[in-house]
Amino acid sequence: TSSFASMDRPKVFLDVSADGIPVGRLTIELFNDIVPKTAENFRALCTGEKGIGKLAKPLHYKGATFHKQVWNPTAQYIEGGDIVNGDGTGGESIYGETFDDENFKEKHTGAGILSMVHKNGPNTN
Repeated sequence: TSSFASMDRPKVFLDVSADGIPVGRLTIELFNDIVPKTAENFRALCTGEKGIGKLAKPLHYKGATFHKQVWNPTAQYIEGGDIVNGDGTGGESIYGETFDDENFKEKHTGAGILSMVHKNGPNTN
């Protein structure tokens, strides 16, 4: 049984624009019961409440871009959140430049699932 609907989880949102034109709001449910550290990192980067990071950049997603879009028969996804370089080569968490993986309990079973992407291999969220 999947734990996707096991409890009330916190939700955050991102207001998305393209070329400066608002296109909609993404509402994202955080799996804080399964990956609490990862969920807290994402939540705090949505609010911007942690201020400036160790890399001297603001710890928030405001103004961040989706730097990668893949649309093909076997995979469709967008990737974003590089708050340091804006191109997928950088990034920082609220815990420092990277943090360890928590687990891989849940799998992508359909559209709308949020995941962390490793920077350079395991334990580089």
